[in-house]
Amino acid sequence: MTLSLPQHYREILKGLGEDPEREGLLDTPKRAAKAMQYLCHGYEQNLDEIVNGALFASDNDEMVILKDIELYSLCEHHLLPFIGKAHVAYIPTGKVLGLSKLARIVDMYARRLQIQENLTRQIADAVQQVTQAAGVAVVIEAKHMCMMMRGVEKQNSTMNTSVMLGAFRESNTTRMEFLQLIGRSK
Repeated sequence: MTLSLPQHYREILKGLGEDPEREGLLDTPKRAAKAMQYLCHGYEQNLDEIVNGALFASDNDEMVILKDIELYSLCEHHLLPFIGKAHVAYIPTGKVLGLSKLARIVDMYARRLQIQENLTRQIADAVQQVTQAAGVAVVIEAKHMCMMMRGVEKQNSTMNTSVMLGAFRESNTTRMEFLQLIGRSK
């Protein structure tokens, strides 16, 4: 017999020494299952649906940046949240992507069990695939509850990851312009 997600949460409560029949916990397995499904709804999305044809012809060949895209994800090692922001840039080659699509791409990959290093790469590769840009850059900075709430308990640590593709990787000037514009270089 396969247990449903709420039944699994009920078993977790028992395993922790709790009584899932006590008043405060009666609906917790159902609520926890619903929350986890929401937190991981990125698995139900795909890039084509997210972009939905929102590529528009443009003569712009200058850097396009969307800064401070908040993100919420779950560490695949401990199932604890990491919370932060992403900065995404690309250099168009004849087409620009609808602005909200960059944030939706970040969310689609963040709403899966992740490690930040892979999340950064997945976002960059997706933007490159969709836009065929001359270059793509992604920087993510996040605080990890698995470092803050347990383990080494370092409350003020922030992890930064970056992926630079195309012109951002090949040209130090382009990379430095991006980093200056997002406020990460002096």
